[in-house]
Amino acid sequence: MDVKILPALQDNYMYLIVDKATKEAAVVDPVEPNTVLQAVKEIGVNLTTVLTTHHHWDHAGGNEDLVKMHPGLKVLGGDDRIGAMTEKVAHNTEFNIGKLNVKCLFTPCHTSGHICYYVTVPNANETAVFTGDTLFLGGCGRFFEGTAEQMHKALIEILGNLPDHTKVFCGHEYSIANLKFGEHVEPDNEDLKKKIIWANSVRKEEKPTVPSTISEEKLYNPFMRVNVMSVMKHANRTDPIETMKAIRLEKDNFKAPVD
Repeated sequence: MDVKILPALQDNYMYLIVDKATKEAAVVDPVEPNTVLQAVKEIGVNLTTVLTTHHHWDHAGGNEDLVKMHPGLKVLGGDDRIGAMTEKVAHNTEFNIGKLNVKCLFTPCHTSGHICYYVTVPNANETAVFTGDTLFLGGCGRFFEGTAEQMHKALIEILGNLPDHTKVFCGHEYSIANLKFGEHVEPDNEDLKKKIIWANSVRKEEKPTVPSTISEEKLYNPFMRVNVMSVMKHANRTDPIETMKAIRLEKDNFKAPVD
């Protein structure tokens, strides 16, 4: 599996997922179709599928134009509000991109129809998950259409149970702001401090901070650490779901200190 990161808009990421064996490709959230088709041409792959994480315009807003420019695409998503959708998927829906296996993970909260796409390579220890606005490096999406209980299920039970080495490709470059909030929640977390130094150096070179991994997120992402004592203590809660609710409300109004 090859994943080509395609920056879009101000801070979005689109992803071209390529099966190296067959040269078949899928694109995740192609909000800028011209950028996608240029990459498809440069790499020389056969684009067959659009994987839409959710209906928000900065993720699904390019679907109609892409289908006009590249007819015959399958457009997958989990929400009837997604433009140009040809197939509605649900939790555990499975299909292939070339020889790559894709499993859909239903993670409602940011939107009621949010889907993450978990991609595995047959007979190889190579896994990736495309998380849209559910899980970010160091953070999670706002609870626009859902609850803390839903986000807890999405992050802890569903994404948190993927293999630790799974690469996480999220929908936005929010890493530094997220990590600064994490430091506010857990000022003594050494993994967090190291990740902030790393992220700052990467962004100075104008490179993406993605991907992270599931095991890394468990070390420094407060929303994946709501069952850890230091995070519950910060939130002044004893229940992980109540902790999730409290720190998301706090993050909504958090102003990161300027370095």
